[in-house]
Amino acid sequence: MELVLAGELGFVGGMRGFLVWFIVVMSVSAEVIFDGKSLKGWEVRKGEEKYWRVEHGAIVGGSLKERVPHNTFLSFKKRIGDFELRLKVKVVGKNPNAGVQVRSERVKNHHEMIGYQADIGPGLWGRLYDESRRRRFIGDWISKEAKKASKKGWNDYRIRCEGKRVRIWVNGVLTCDYTEKEKGIPGKGLIALQAHSGPPFEVWYREIVLEKLGG
Repeated sequence: MELVLAGELGFVGGMRGFLVWFIVVMSVSAEVIFDGKSLKGWEVRKGEEKYWRVEHGAIVGGSLKERVPHNTFLSFKKRIGDFELRLKVKVVGKNPNAGVQVRSERVKNHHEMIGYQADIGPGLWGRLYDESRRRRFIGDWISKEAKKASKKGWNDYRIRCEGKRVRIWVNGVLTCDYTEKEKGIPGKGLIALQAHSGPPFEVWYREIVLEKLGG
C-alpha cells in the first residue's frame, strides 16, 4: 500500500507549546481542503466576514462577544457529488448550534443555504436536517449509541454521500443512515460550514479532508 503525505500544518498555542498535525492519506483521491492558515478555497457572504476566522489551525465560526443575528455559512468553492468528508469539530458557548452542509447551494440574494445539513451541537450531533427545503430532520439517530456518540471538546465527524445515500459518523459511531426517496433532490452541490443564529457561541472546524468517490 502506498502512503501519500497529503498535508502538514503547525501552530503555536501560546505558552502551551508547539503542535504539529500530520495527515497520511491512503488514496490519491483524498485532499486536505483547509490549509490551517487561511480561508483560501472558501467563500463567505459579503458582510459576514467578521463571523469567520482562522485561529490555532482551525476555522472558527460565530462569536463569543455578540449574538449571531442569522445563520452564516463558509462554503467550499467546488461542487461535489459522491464523496466522503472527514473533519474534527468542537463547539463553545451557550446553546451552540452548527452544521456541515453537503450537496447544497446558496439561496440567491439571501444569507441562507439550501440542502442537506449534518447537524452539530447538544441534542443535534450526527442527525441529518434538510436546510431551507423541507425544513425538518430527515435522518435521525439510528441507535442509543448514536445519541450518546458526541463528547465535550473535539469530535471526529465523518459524512459519506454516495448515490442517494447519506451516512454520518460521530467519533466512529454510525449515527444516521438516510436514503433519499424524493425525486428531484440534487446529488451534487456545495460543502459548507455553518454557524447558526443565536446566543454567543463558536464552532471550531479543523483537519478537513475530502475524498471524492467513483472517480
